Amino acid sequence: MRTPRQILEESVTIAVVGASRDPGKPAHNVPVQMLRHGWRVIPVNPYSDELWEQRTYPVLAEIPEPVDLVNVFRPSADAAEVVRQAVEIGARAVWLQQGIVSRDARKIAQEAGIDYVEDQCIAVVRASAGLTRKIEMR
Repeated sequence: MRTPRQILEESVTIAVVGASRDPGKPAHNVPVQMLRHGWRVIPVNPYSDELWEQRTYPVLAEIPEPVDLVNVFRPSADAAEVVRQAVEIGARAVWLQQGIVSRDARKIAQEAGIDYVEDQCIAVVRASAGLTRKIEMR
């Protein structure tokens, strides 16, 4: 299994389940930080059409491109279902944000052979590791 740093280094596209329209919430600010540092961020929120100038999808299964990492901003009770969906779309890793822990989610990820991080903030790990993705010009 890869370390949280390795997961970030090797991921390009991050789907954010529970992405928030509220700029006062971490589920809004953390994905914005990842965008600013070069990751492709796809918000997943059934109540919004667009966040951060990115099209929003109601569920993971509707994202029409490969997803490397699913970042979860949902209650711990919802985590296992989100991990099941991440496995179904072929994500290589799942990352539960700080304060989110689920034994069932961990088991699903382990059985599927995908990387799993819980109870850690993706933006804190990115900052402490000094990671920035190079943005490719097309």
